[in-house]
Amino acid sequence: MPPSIAILHPFSGISGDMTLGALISVGLDPEWLRALPGRLGLDGIETDIRDVKRAGIACTKVDFRIPAQPHGRHLKQIREIVTKSGAPERVKERSDAAFTLIAEQEAAVHGTTVERVHLHEVGAVDAILDIVGSIWGMDVLGVSSVFCGAIATGDGVVTAAHGTMPVPAPATMKLLEGHLVRTGPIGAGELVTPTGAALVRVLSCGPEPETYVPRKSGFGAGTKEFPDRANALRIVLADLVGSGARDEEVHLLTCEVDDMSPEYLAVAADRVRAAGALDVILVPVLMKKGRPGTRVEVLSSPGRAEELEAALLRETTSIGVRRTVVRRRALSREQKTVTVLGFEVVVKVVELPDGRRRGKPEFEDVQRVAQATGRSPRDIFWLASLEAERP
Repeated sequence: MPPSIAILHPFSGISGDMTLGALISVGLDPEWLRALPGRLGLDGIETDIRDVKRAGIACTKVDFRIPAQPHGRHLKQIREIVTKSGAPERVKERSDAAFTLIAEQEAAVHGTTVERVHLHEVGAVDAILDIVGSIWGMDVLGVSSVFCGAIATGDGVVTAAHGTMPVPAPATMKLLEGHLVRTGPIGAGELVTPTGAALVRVLSCGPEPETYVPRKSGFGAGTKEFPDRANALRIVLADLVGSGARDEEVHLLTCEVDDMSPEYLAVAADRVRAAGALDVILVPVLMKKGRPGTRVEVLSSPGRAEELEAALLRETTSIGVRRTVVRRRALSREQKTVTVLGFEVVVKVVELPDGRRRGKPEFEDVQRVAQATGRSPRDIFWLASLEAERP
C-alpha cells in the first residue's frame, strides 16, 4: 500500500525544481519525468536528472535544457498547454489553480488584469514543467494529502524582470499568506520562488501533523550551494497515525443567492472548487418574500479561507460571506491504480474506523473501460472496487 500523505520540509525554501528532485528521490520514475515535456507538447527539451550533494546530504537535482522560447506567456496560453497534456482532470484543475493564483497576484502587484498580465519567470517552460510535473508527480505516487512545515523565505533582495525587489518578492509573499514562514537564514537571498509558493498554496492541506509514520524520505537539491548548510527540500512519504480517521479544524464559508441562473452558479462552484476548496455544495433554500434560492457552502483549510471568501464574492452575486470554524473527522485515504480487464483504473481507497477499506473508482476511468470492453459501468465499478480493497 503506498503511503497516504506527503510532508514538505522547506527548511531551505521551496522551488519547482527542488520539488521535482525530491519526488524523484522518494520514488517517482525518472523516465516518467523525462517524458513529461512531450506530454505537454514542448519539443526539443532535455531533462537532466543527477545525484548531487548539498552540505554532505545526498540529493536529486533536476534541470531542463530548453531551446529559445517566447519571452513569457499569458495565462490563456499556459492553460492551452495544460488542457492538451493528457493529465488527469484533478491534475489539470490544480495546475490551472496554481497558474491562476500566480497571475492574480502578479496582476494585483502590478496594477493590471489577469488577462493582460505577462508571466515572465512563471510563464517560462521550466516553470510550466515544474508546476505540472510536481502536481502530476504527487498524483502518480498516490499521495492523497500534502502537508507543509515552516517555510524559510531567505533574505535580502532579488532581481526579476520588473527590477529589484525585496525577498520574498511581492507576488511570492502574497502566495504565502496563511502559511507558516520564517525569515533567513542571513545571507541566503531568495529561497522561495513564485512557483514553489504556488505549489504550497494548491497542494498543502495545512501544517505538518503532530504524529505520523514515515515510510520514505528524500531530498531535492536547489541550485545554490552554501558551505555550511544544505540547500534542499525534503519530502517525507508517510501514513497518518490513528484508526483510519483524523480530526482537523476547517472553515465553513456560506452565502445565499437568489439571482443567478443554475448554469452560471454551477460554473461558479467549479471555479471555487478549483481555487482550492476542500468541498463545495449547493443547497436549495427559501429566501425572503418566498423566493427560491441556493445556499453555497464551501469547506476550506484555515490557510485558504480568505482567498476562498474572495473567490465566492467574485464568482457569485452574493454581497456577503459568513465564516465558521468547525471540526471535521476525515478518513485516511490513498489513491491506487488497479487493472480491470486489461485496463488501468484509478481508485480512491479510504480506511474505515474499524480498519476495513472501501474503494471508489474514478468515474472517468470506469466510463472509459466500460466503453472499451462493452461491459456495464456497474460491472467495472464493482471489479475495480474489489481489486482495490484487497489487503
